[in-house]
Parts: sequence; structure tokens; C-alpha cells
Amino acid sequence: MKQKPSNIAADRLKSFVERIEKLEEEKKAIGSDIRDVYSEAKGTGFDVKTMRTLIKLRKMDSAERDEQETLLDVYKQALGMI
Repeated sequence: MKQKPSNIAADRLKSFVERIEKLEEEKKAIGSDIRDVYSEAKGTGFDVKTMRTLIKLRKMDSAERDEQETLLDVYKQALGMI
């Protein structure tokens, strides 16, 4: 026999679900805004792929970024690209 959740637990669950749904809607809107900015940048001649790479690198701390760049150089050298 299934047990019904208490009203307090059900209300709390509903509150969490509604908050998550609202945040998901906001995330979708923000994603659309970000795409618009990339489009605008592309329209003025900037390379979007490179901008995305820059944004990814700026999120890293300097030690992590240095490690990533060093590893990339090692791999490029191993493949004869340098």
C-alpha cells in the first residue's frame, strides 16, 4: 500500500519543482541572449569559435590555463605541428 506524502512534504516538493522550472526558463532566455551576442559579434567580423575558446580559458585559473597551454604545445610538437 502506497503511503501519501504529508501536505508539508508535498508543498515543499512543489515549491522546489516550481523554482527549478522558473530557473530553467530563465536559463533558456539567457542562452538565447548569449546566442544573440555571439551573432552580433560574428556580424561585426569576430570569429565566434575563437571567442568561445577565450571565454573557456578566462574561466580557468592561471595555473590550470598554463597547464592546458603547455599540454597543448606538447601534443602539437608530438604531431609535428610546431
